[in-house]
Amino acid sequence: MSHNTTEVLAGGVVVAAALAFAIYAGQAAGLSSGGAGYPLTASFRSLEGVTVGTDVRLAGVKIGTVTGVELNPETFRADTRFTVRDGIVIPDDSSVVISSEGLLGGNFVEIMPGGSPLNLEPGEEILDTQGAVSLISLLVKFVAGGDDGEDAK
Repeated sequence: MSHNTTEVLAGGVVVAAALAFAIYAGQAAGLSSGGAGYPLTASFRSLEGVTVGTDVRLAGVKIGTVTGVELNPETFRADTRFTVRDGIVIPDDSSVVISSEGLLGGNFVEIMPGGSPLNLEPGEEILDTQGAVSLISLLVKFVAGGDDGEDAK
């Protein structure tokens, strides 16, 4: 009888750990409904390192999440949809930049607020964007002695 009790307890611990992991994975992937927000869009030349679930930050504080990414076949740009938490207003002359958390960190979408008295409405597009800077291409340019526009004469 002691073997059955031990087996049931061990099974219960395994099931609880699996459930906790599933909840954590859902939150990390952005599948949880983390509150209401309004949608905005932006189009980037390069969206390297950004996927659905990536943080949207303003002044380093998470204010939203990327909800959709798709390639526009006409412009060859990455059309991106993201949400911004209700109660946070974004001026309509703001810009959006793909920023990096560091050399080994991931990328995130950063909103740089403008100074306009008018604010973006839900569903509007932020036109001023700056795509991701590839660290690999920068290193290749540095190693190859990238052309800085000056002659060696």
